[in-house]
This record gives sequence, structure tokens and C-alpha cells, in this order.
Amino acid sequence: MKFDDLDSAMRVYETASDLCVLANMFMVARLDGRSFTRLTKEQCEFETPYDERFSNLMVATTESLMSCGFKVLFAFTESDEISLLFDPRERQFGRKLRTFNSVLAGEASAQFSLRLGQAATFDCRVLQLPSEELVVDYFRWRNQDAARNALNSWCYWTLRKAGLGKRDATDHLAGRSVSEKHDLLFSHGINFNAIPKWQRRGVALYWKTHEQLATNPKTNQRVVAQRRRIHIDRKLPMKDAFADYVRSVCLSEEATRS
Repeated sequence: MKFDDLDSAMRVYETASDLCVLANMFMVARLDGRSFTRLTKEQCEFETPYDERFSNLMVATTESLMSCGFKVLFAFTESDEISLLFDPRERQFGRKLRTFNSVLAGEASAQFSLRLGQAATFDCRVLQLPSEELVVDYFRWRNQDAARNALNSWCYWTLRKAGLGKRDATDHLAGRSVSEKHDLLFSHGINFNAIPKWQRRGVALYWKTHEQLATNPKTNQRVVAQRRRIHIDRKLPMKDAFADYVRSVCLSEEATRS
């Protein structure tokens, strides 16, 4: 069989499962670290329940994903996950889901591993959202998930450090309300509301225009130029205020036009 005929025959099987995101649909990619509990608690021994070094690794990885050729309007990271909102005009790879998932997972895994100094792996899935309100709801969901995870993690590790085993700490928290968990932490001298916001609410990243002095290469005159760079926000609001925040930084006419 000639190569061209063989190539055509095999391409059918390679592309048979290709699905593409429809035009005008918002794409949000969520990446999660694979087996990161073992990586962070056993292999690398990061501080529990939160370690600023680990958070910085996640933020740096997110910055890389926003700068590797995709049109990313907004990103959010909490714990071992990263969410990316793409410009609805993004046309990379013909909007093929398979390619987005593989490239983003590979990029995140490589960037995080290089910074950590050992192998780490991410998986990726792309959500297709038909409206701006669903985009807002998605990031509200992840923002509230960050708060829930932070409260549970602080309670669990406070009990562990007080001498309880894994099972006993888990059983001790089972069925407790949010207010009871706050009281538990307070009884150990911890005010949950005073814990850094990046732990309780996650970290947001988005493009922001800044003015800076530059030199016009033709006239050699000093001018004020506008440059875009990634802004990192570690002090996020919550609930309705966070919804308004998402709309203003990534869904406003100015944000989507830039």
C-alpha cells in the first residue's frame, strides 16, 4: 500500500473521536494534580494544611499556562487545581477538545515538575459553557470550594497535630456544622477568619494593562507605552462580591476586547 493511501486510512482512526467546541461557547479548562496528596504530604513534606511554597508553585504554573500561546482571560487556582477561562474567540487547534486537554495537561505537568525538581502530573478536562452567567457560577463554585476545603483542612490538621490519628480526626469532624468547625479551631487558638485569604478563597490571575516609560525607536523620544502583564490577586472577595469581581475583570467589554 502506498504511503498516502496508508496515511489516509490510519488518520480516520486517529481523528474518529475528535470533538470540537462549538463557536460562541465559553471554554473553561480545569486541571488537577494527580496523586498530589502523596506528593505534597509524603514525598515533599510540604507544611500542612497549607504551604506558601506549594501555592507559589501553583501560581507560577498558572502563569505559564496563560503565557504559552492560548488566549486566557482569567485563571483561578486553589489547592492542587487550576481553572482557565479562554477568550470565546480562541481558535487554537480548531477548538478540538482532545488537543486542548493533552497540551494543557502536558504544559502544566512540565512547568510544575521543572520548578519542583521532580516529576508531577496533571490531568485536564474542558467545560463548555453557553453563557456568561454560567461562567460566573463556575468560578463562584470553585471559590466556595476553596473556602470549604480550607475549613476542613485546617480542622483536620489541627486535630492531627493535637495527637489524633487519621481515622479519629476524620470521625471527629463527621457531621459537624460550619459554625462547629469554627468553634473547634477557636478552641485551639485559631481564628479561621484571620487565616490568609489565599488559603480560604484561592488566587486569581488575569491580564492587566500598565503604563510604563519607553523609547520611540523612530524618534528616540521618551513616551508612555501600554503593556499587558499578568496580575496576581491573593485577596479575593466571596459570594456575590466575587461574582461581581469575575464579571469586571474577565467578562467586561474592556476585558474581552484587550
